Amino acid sequence: MRRDRNTAYAATWQIASVLLGYPDEELLARLPVLAAEADRLPPATARPLARFLEHARATPSLQLAAHFVETFDHRRRCCLYLTYYAHGDTRKRGVALLEFKTAYCSAGLELGPDELPDHLAVVLEYAATDPAGGRALLLDHRAGIELLRLALEDAESPYVDVLRAVTATLPALAGDEREAVHRLAVQGPPTEEVGLAPFAPPEQMPVSLPFPTTRQPELTGGNRR
Repeated sequence: MRRDRNTAYAATWQIASVLLGYPDEELLARLPVLAAEADRLPPATARPLARFLEHARATPSLQLAAHFVETFDHRRRCCLYLTYYAHGDTRKRGVALLEFKTAYCSAGLELGPDELPDHLAVVLEYAATDPAGGRALLLDHRAGIELLRLALEDAESPYVDVLRAVTATLPALAGDEREAVHRLAVQGPPTEEVGLAPFAPPEQMPVSLPFPTTRQPELTGGNRR
């Protein structure tokens, strides 16, 4: 039985949230359940999620984990922290992070002690519990999400299907958003004397992001299944 649109969006965000976590044994054990949940979604989100889930189930665990680290820890263009796209490593990023924390507190949710609130997996989990508030955050960072999708597509990463499912729940890019994506793709996020441009060629890029991405984000008070 198919779900209504709002319920389907929330389910899509919840599944995507889990899949964007580090693929440890706990996550891998949940893949059959996630596949069954994805099968109940509309085709626009069910199909890309099914492709990724099929890949994840067919790929040796060490290989899957290595790809996750290579993709999200070693490629700044594939950063999972949404405020990075708009603000880079500037002081404005702190204000943007506070906006996420305020939204979570208003919904009665608290982050784990080592997690930043703009990690896409965390935002998606919040969106699954508070669709209106979560959707607003996702739309505020629509350009960054699109740039992440494009970066994963360029890298030929299977994770692009997870982002395709997420973007299928959001409106198409408007004119200003398309311009923002183009500007970010050309210039990269703003910097304040932080060294190399984050969108430099791979051979010039640092080997890690300024924040760890291999931890599984957790919200206390949420409904992670």
